[in-house]
Parts: sequence; C-alpha cells; structure tokens
Amino acid sequence: MNLLFQKMNNIHKLADVQSSQIGDNNSIWQFCIILPSAEIGNNCNICAHVFIENDVKIGNNCTIKSGVQIWDGVVLEDDVFIGPNVTFTNDLIPRSKVYPTNFLKTIVKKGASIGANSTIIAGIIIGQYSFVGAGSVVTKDIPSNTLWYGNPAKHKGFILNDGTILDMKMKDKFGNTHQINLL
Repeated sequence: MNLLFQKMNNIHKLADVQSSQIGDNNSIWQFCIILPSAEIGNNCNICAHVFIENDVKIGNNCTIKSGVQIWDGVVLEDDVFIGPNVTFTNDLIPRSKVYPTNFLKTIVKKGASIGANSTIIAGIIIGQYSFVGAGSVVTKDIPSNTLWYGNPAKHKGFILNDGTILDMKMKDKFGNTHQINLL
C-alpha cells in the first residue's frame, strides 16, 4: 500500500486492503479484508471484522458496522447505513463447490438503512431512504421511503428522508400527516 494512499485514508495496520479503487477520507478498521476489485467511494466508515468481496461497489458516506460480509454482486449507493452483523446473500441455491455463472445483484439505494442482524436475500432492491428494522429477513424488493421489519420483513410504515417515522396513514408520532413523493 503506498504512503499517499494511507495518508488520504485512516487504514488500521491490521486491515488487509488489496483494492486500489478506494476514495479519500475513509476509515477502515482492524481485521477488515477488502479484495482487489472492490470499489469504495469517499468518506466511508468500515468497522472492524468486515469482509468485502471483489464485485462490490460502495458509494460515498457509507457506514458499515462490524461483522458484515459484502459478497459479489452487492451495490451500496451513497449514504447507506449497514448495521452490525447484517448478512447479505448472493446465491439462492448455494451448493459446496458449485458456483453460478453470475451472482445475483442486490442494490441498496441512496440513504437506506439496514438494522443489525438483518438478512438480505440475493437479487433484491432496497429503495432510497427506506429503513429495515433490526433482525429482519428481507425476501423481496423494498420501495423507497418505507419501513419494514420482521421475519419475513413486512411493510409497517413510512419514513421521511430525515428519519422521521410515519405510520401506515402517513402520520408521525405527534399525529401530523405528511406526504412523501415515493420514487
């Protein structure tokens, strides 16, 4: 790893960063492994014990908490939050020593948050600014600005870009009604 690259990023000496496709002002903590073809934007915080495979794209201003593995085919757009121990999958019928020609693509859109210990099944899209509650199992696409949780995850409300949670009638906890321009 060259000295200029290290100066532009805070990379712990116990991290194994093999990719040169990493932007500036990132923090990559101990025991992370980032494979050679992974792409990471600017101003990300990648916490300890994170594994990032080759065919992975991570945008700017993302937070990936400890214990997360991001497998081939996963795309995180800008401003995404991934909670601790979130599990991504990339093969719907995994078998030992049998690999698909192409891994399924999973896209987490701008501003989305995924709570701790959630499992994200391969090949889905999690919409902009949506929120997946902790411990959820996501088995289908999640629309933008929606709140989902449970096993399997179910639509439980809405969420504004600023994080204000709304019930199914678009009301906040104070009873104010909001409108969202759903994408």
